[in-house]
Amino acid sequence: MPETAPDPAVRRTGEQIPDALAERTLRKVRRRVLPVIVLLYLVAYLDRNNVGFARAGLEHDLGFGDAVYGLGAGIFFIGYVLMEVPSNAGMYRYGARRWIARILVSWGVMALAMAFVQGATSFYTVRLLLGAAEAGFFPAVLFYFTLWFPEAQRVAALGVFVMAQPVANALGAPLSGLLLHLDGVAGLHGWQWMFLLEGAPAVVLGCLAPRLLTDTPADARWLTGEERIWLTSSLEAERADKPARQRGGSFATGLKDRRSLVYGLLNFGMVCGIYGLGLWLPAIVDAMGDYSSTLLGLLVMIPYAVAVPCVLYWSRRADRTGRRAWHAAVSMATAAAGLAGAALVYTISPAAALLMLVVAAVGIYTATAPFLAMPSAALAGAAAAAGLGLVNALGNVGGFVAPYAVGLIKDGTGDIRYALLFLAACLALTALLVHRYAAARPEGTAPGRPAAPAPAAANLPAASLPAPSVPAASAPATTTVPTD
Repeated sequence: MPETAPDPAVRRTGEQIPDALAERTLRKVRRRVLPVIVLLYLVAYLDRNNVGFARAGLEHDLGFGDAVYGLGAGIFFIGYVLMEVPSNAGMYRYGARRWIARILVSWGVMALAMAFVQGATSFYTVRLLLGAAEAGFFPAVLFYFTLWFPEAQRVAALGVFVMAQPVANALGAPLSGLLLHLDGVAGLHGWQWMFLLEGAPAVVLGCLAPRLLTDTPADARWLTGEERIWLTSSLEAERADKPARQRGGSFATGLKDRRSLVYGLLNFGMVCGIYGLGLWLPAIVDAMGDYSSTLLGLLVMIPYAVAVPCVLYWSRRADRTGRRAWHAAVSMATAAAGLAGAALVYTISPAAALLMLVVAAVGIYTATAPFLAMPSAALAGAAAAAGLGLVNALGNVGGFVAPYAVGLIKDGTGDIRYALLFLAACLALTALLVHRYAAARPEGTAPGRPAAPAPAAANLPAASLPAPSVPAASAPATTTVPTD
């Protein structure tokens, strides 16, 4: 697309866009879309990881060992992986808004069912079905963001979304610890109350989601006509400006795209660190001393609470510089150093070990947004829906492998330190491979360049609003609009 001279009424911040209109529109989108999505993901992540606090109760009341717990914690991801791509096909057909609501209700029902497991078999079965129910939620949100956020603002939006992971763990840790004190109320164990009270919000939010979410900018009555036209036209212009090979294709094309496979395998290494640590962190901290469930919850909260502002800062920095691959690799290397450091000082100083786990949590969670922004920028349209599903599916195999491997290593050696070193090695290798593969690719570098201005939407009549379409996960753009 040919470049034009800057209009005096347009401030140049890497890309020429009308200041007032762009900032006003994107501010409305952030304030309307992000709080809802973050709330939904917070509930999802809480239901996914609260099994870590149920571990001691499951071992005491049902006789589970570390290997049984590790397999049950990890088997969630087998169901998740098996249903991920089919779920994304449903999302593409029925729309992200309706499909996200369906996912919320079905996973809420299975989260409630966790309160009624009776032994290892029912534990494995419900965790498997919980994973299948939740499948597709994360890539559906990634795809949903391509419908609302221009490329240059997408990493920051992903950062706010991913922030729900450490927030859920930071809030969920003390909450889960407190709910365990309900042991004996109405004849139920504390862990049963935890699953019931933390699973119910997903069902409620699933019923509300169709009213809380909007399919596309063209459907957004909370935007003015001028704002709808500008945002829709800008996203369409980004898609048109992409190289032909990035403009999308069929659903099957996304599954066969080599980039989907490579990013999926790299995601596997990153997810090993996320869930290997997340599902075992309560046990790791508990082994440092004799803590009550409440104090344990507060201690486990610390790494996640520190990670939250770091996620926001790092994702915005990745947006500002465009160096997504570098930011993702540095974060993974930091996480590897934190896990290795925790293993080395674990028996020497519990305080030092907890500090190293804070470093690991910061590294793990700050890696997610810049990493996932790369496949969403490389793919478009139906191919993006399929490709992002495959990336997430392959990645979440790590969610099965890592917790199970940690349980086996801990059972086999009697020492959690070897498991921490295993997770550190996974992340260190992934950091190296991410940098080698993506650092020189367009989606990994997004170098600043002047771009043609978006269509002059403000001058278009309302009738000229483009019909809703599925905008691409666009090519690396360069606008930086200040975020709230």
